[in-house]
Amino acid sequence: MSELAVWPVMAARTLRLTFRNLEALLITLLLPVMLMLLFVYLFGGAIETDAPEYVTYAVPGVLILCASYGASMTAVGVADDMSKGIIDRFRSMDIGGPALLSGHVTASALRNLGSITAVFAVAFLIGFRPSAGLPAWLGTVGVLLAFIVAISALSAAVGLLARSPEAASGFTFFVLFLPYPSSAFVPVDTMPDWLHGFARNQPATPVIETVRGLLLDQPVGTRPWTALAWCAGILAVSVALSGILFRRRTR
Repeated sequence: MSELAVWPVMAARTLRLTFRNLEALLITLLLPVMLMLLFVYLFGGAIETDAPEYVTYAVPGVLILCASYGASMTAVGVADDMSKGIIDRFRSMDIGGPALLSGHVTASALRNLGSITAVFAVAFLIGFRPSAGLPAWLGTVGVLLAFIVAISALSAAVGLLARSPEAASGFTFFVLFLPYPSSAFVPVDTMPDWLHGFARNQPATPVIETVRGLLLDQPVGTRPWTALAWCAGILAVSVALSGILFRRRTR
């Protein structure tokens, strides 16, 4: 059986497992919404930005936070598969590592699209009013999907590296932290000088600023290309690393 034929089957399997874990599913859906409400209503009045309303500034950051956390859960799913012996059963059916890992990444992308839709729905309810046209909306979805796929692929590699699902879950904290030292919730210029270099040149910042610029119909310059370059680089490294780790774990 070819890898392309098995890929959607593995993705459907991972989605079924996700829906069976209601606690994790609810956290994935509710955590970003709760954080958005927290920032907008508790901290928004004290944060100055160039946006007319803080919710307008914060939504792109919450979207990336949502995507980061949801994609990082792929590490737990892969580690769980590796620890339960299911891989040996798949290999006996001639199902290889690429199909299995691609299924996890695809399921992560579909799962995160649902989370992002929930964030947008709540954002509109509390006053988010983007001025993007159809091309900008398509560009926003494209950049978000590229980021989700890249972080999901990195998470899959971490899941292969971890020796247990509990160890893999630690990766979620790292990814969840990444958007904070960026332009997600406050302008980079308001941060301490020693943090500016990292905040401006880490993966989350160009993705956030691209999404913000597209949604608000503002000039984005070369930021989309920088964002996509980060995503492509993370994806390429993750795929190569996953191939090496899978062969080592299953030999």
